[in-house]
Formats: sequence, structure tokens, C-alpha cells
Amino acid sequence: MLTKFETKSARVKGLSFHPKRPWILASLHNGVIQLWDYRMCTLIDKFDEHDGPVRGIDFHKQQPLFVSGGDDYKIKVWNYKLRRCLFTLLGHLDYIRTTFFHHEYPWILSASDDQTIRIWNWQSRTCVCVLTGHNHYVMCAQFHPSEDLVVSASLDQTVRVWDISGLRKKNLSPGAVETDVRGISGVDLFGASDAVVKHVLEAQEFSKAWELDTCRGHYNNVSCAVFHPRQELILSNSEDKSIRVWDMSKRTGVQTFRRDHDRFWVLGAHPNLNLFAAGHDSGMLVFKLERERPAYAVYGNMLYYVKDRFLRQLDFNSSKDTAVMQLRSGSKFPVFSMSYNPAENAVLLCTRATNLENSTYDLYAIPKESDSQNPDAPEGKRSSGLTAVWVARNRFAVLDRMHSLLIKNLKNEIVKKVQVPSCEEIFYAGTGSLLLRDADGVTLFDVQQKRSLATVKIAKVKYVVWSADTSHVALLAKHAIMICNRKLESLCNIHENIRVKSGAWDESGVFIYTTSNHIKYALTSGWRWRLPRLWMRGAAGSGWARLRCCRVTTRSWRCATRGPRTSTSSPSSTSSLVTWPSSAR
Repeated sequence: MLTKFETKSARVKGLSFHPKRPWILASLHNGVIQLWDYRMCTLIDKFDEHDGPVRGIDFHKQQPLFVSGGDDYKIKVWNYKLRRCLFTLLGHLDYIRTTFFHHEYPWILSASDDQTIRIWNWQSRTCVCVLTGHNHYVMCAQFHPSEDLVVSASLDQTVRVWDISGLRKKNLSPGAVETDVRGISGVDLFGASDAVVKHVLEAQEFSKAWELDTCRGHYNNVSCAVFHPRQELILSNSEDKSIRVWDMSKRTGVQTFRRDHDRFWVLGAHPNLNLFAAGHDSGMLVFKLERERPAYAVYGNMLYYVKDRFLRQLDFNSSKDTAVMQLRSGSKFPVFSMSYNPAENAVLLCTRATNLENSTYDLYAIPKESDSQNPDAPEGKRSSGLTAVWVARNRFAVLDRMHSLLIKNLKNEIVKKVQVPSCEEIFYAGTGSLLLRDADGVTLFDVQQKRSLATVKIAKVKYVVWSADTSHVALLAKHAIMICNRKLESLCNIHENIRVKSGAWDESGVFIYTTSNHIKYALTSGWRWRLPRLWMRGAAGSGWARLRCCRVTTRSWRCATRGPRTSTSSPSSTSSLVTWPSSAR
């Protein structure tokens, strides 16, 4: 699990991701609703009108709205642009557990400890239907994502499936009968019901007709469970202080994450991205299950990268992207890093397991000719090891599970063992050399002479980026960048308050890097500059376009534009040349 963002607060009882912006709502046990930017790690706003815990929270998919439901029996609809509550819906007689917007209709669905489920029209601000039948607290109710159904779960140990097609036809068709004529019971003057129970699933009958299987592993109350939006996985969390990931096809647990002191209460899944959030006793965390950044290597004008169990090749000149070979299956973890050998046209692919001792690497010889539609699947050589990096035309180094260094040949045979200073990771540093990373710094190590040449202090380096001629190297940590020369002498130190994401060297010797919200560049002399948020005129009729990507030349930036915004007058130019003042070059 990769934690992207974490907060400290009162107990989090409800979570909702914004579908488009990097925002998340957290409703707290003390009655406060927090709006966070999880990319910038900042609190945008907070809303404090509920009296008591707020358990239900949900963003609207299109409008600048969110809805909340609390232990004060109130449902509130908020406008986050206006930063205030628009109105309050009253009707429930006990704690409100969940609140959700319908994905298409102007409806809100609420579940309550008063044993009812209510459907509200937030445009007319009225209750249009009350679903009764449960005889204990209704802990959750949700709209079906595509059909006219509602599913509810209660402490009466039943799950009920409700058909609300009648409600849709009566409320959303031309000439619909007004709600106040039928009343809020969901039954009109002629006895037809707007919502009917389609199925009642009782606990003791699940295994007979409905239950597919049981995933066992939690040892306290399971607080929440969600499907992964794009994979055959289920995520669950519990008062046993753990989050568990289950493989739906194998019905087995594949990952477990634990906290020392905090019970988990709620889970949220982003509708489009590989992001999840979990609320616990002392805050929340936003996380990914696995790293999404593809393993890649650049040689000349070719980019090699791994995607969907294929090694692919992208030609920068022609923009042609082809699959060159199919990778060996068998590992449930994605490829973490890659090292390419142009002399032998071979590649090392490293897979990093949750338990580092189970990490492996694969040695492949890339086929010289391959059908891109049906690429070959050559047999690779797999061995255990944390990282594997080429150090010569026919030699590569492996950092094994004991954190010792092995030198191997193209047959994956050990040639020699090298004693190295204690290190956690190794990086490429040219022929015959490696960069060794420990907790406090990076060491340049000569493999042939078996000795350290230089050391710099920079904590927890994640990425190493060499210039094309290997005359300079950039060491990237979470919030810091150090630029060094070939001898690992420090030339430039940069500190960022926002997470450093990636970097690349321009052919002119300028280092371009990205943070969570900016593209910046740094010179080896120590000067650095942030790209301003420039707005440039786009093609005729397209309106204003925002700076997206830039290419550094010796004395200027070539700025490409991105998509239209609001319509304004605009000249015919699709890009502009920005020349910086001499003091900024």
C-alpha cells in the first residue's frame, strides 16, 4: 500500500472523493466536515453546522454540491463554491447513517436508525418516498449504478432490494403527479406503490441462494467493504485495525495493512483513479494499492516501458509505439524498475514484493524481430533479488535479499561477490560503477576496484536521473533534489515543500522536474525557476489555453497549449515563444 496523504483529526466516519478534482470530503465524529486537497496535502475548507457526528457524506457528480447526514437527524445540502449550507431536509427521527446523490436524477438517498430509507428531491427540497420494512437500524442504502434499484442493509440481518422504477416514472415523466398529492408514503391515490421490495435476503438464507463465498480473516467487526472499480478485488476494513485486500477469483486475502492503535470505520474508492481512502480513530489516509508509474528505460530516441505484461517500445521521432515482447507471468506484483543493455539488447526487470525478501528480477533477451500484434514470449531467467542493474556489456549487479552485492553474467550465473558498504538500494552509475543508497546518503562505488569513491548526504533518494553524456546526475528524494557531477560532487541543492514527482535532463544541460503541482527547471550553477501559470491565446475560436508542456532551448522556452477554455477572442497562433530575461536564463 502506497500512502499518498494522511490527516490527523477526530474520528472519521464518512468519506467522499470528488470525481474530477483532487479533493476528498471527510465527515468527523465531532460534527465537522473537512474538505481536503489530497494532492497538495492542504485543508481547503471546513463546514461546521451539524450537532453531533456526521456519518453520511457525498459529492454530487456534476454540480458544486455535497450532501451530509448526521446524528442530529438532519440532512444538509452544501455548495462548496459558496462555502455554505443551502438548505436542510428534515424528516428522519434518528441518526442518519448514509447519504448519496443519484447519478442522474435530482435525488438524495438516506438511511437512518429510524428503520426507514428516504428518497428526497433536492431541487424541490421535499421527500418523495419513504421505504419501510426493516425492523432495526438501516446501516446503509445505495442507488444501483445503472438500474432503478435501491439496496439497503440493516441490523435486522436482512439486505433488501427495492424497485423504484415507479418513482422514476411518476416524478420524472411529463405531467407527473406532484408529491404532495400522493404523500410521502410512496403510494398514490390508486394504491400503486412507487417503491416495492423486490428481494429480501435474510442472513440464514444467504448461503442457500445468494452467497457466493466467504472471505475470512478479520477478527473484529468489519466496518466497510468496497469493490475495486477496475480489478477483481474487494477491499475491507475493520475494528481489528486492519485493511485487507481480497482476490475475488481465488477468494483469498492478498494484502493486509495494519495500524497500531486506530480502528477503521469507513472506506472510499475514487470513481476513476486507483485511489482509496480509509477513515480511522485519529484521521484518514489516502492510498494506492500498487505503484502505477511504469518501469522504463531510455536509450537514444527509444523509450522502453512495461505495460499490461508487455515490454513496449516508443520511438520519439516517429511516435510509433509497439509491443516488442510478452513478459513471463506468475508474479502478482508489477514491475518496479528496469535496466536496459543496448549492447546485448537485453533487459532486467525487477519486481518489488510487499515482503522485500520475496522480490525477484527477470533477465530477458529482447527478440530482434517480433510481430507487434502477436509478440513473442521469450523465456526469461528469474532469480531472487531486490534490484538488478547493468554494470558492463555482459555483467550486471544484483542486490540480494541479504543486501550483499552479486555480479552475474548473461547466463544469470554468479561471477563474483563484492563487499559493499551497507545499502538499501543500488542505481546505475555508468560502466563499472554503481550508486549505493543508504538511509542518509548516496555513495559512488567502483565495482572493479571494490571501493567507495565519493559520498553525498541526502536522505531517502527515490530516483536517480543521469544526463545523456553521464556528466551530471540528479538525485531525487521526496522533498529534495541534489544535482551532482560525474564525481558525485554536489553542484545544486533544492528543497521543495510539495512532493517531487519526476525529472529529466534537457539536451542543453538543464534539469526539468515536476512536483505535485508545478513544472520547474534547475541549472547546474544552482539557479532554479518555476514555470509561471501562463495563459496564452489559442487557435481562432478556441479561447484561452493553459501552459501544459515546455521544451527548453538554450535561450527560450517553447510552450505548447492545452485545450480550449471559455470562449474569448483569440488570434490564430497555436503556440507562443516565451523568452526569459537575461537574469532568469
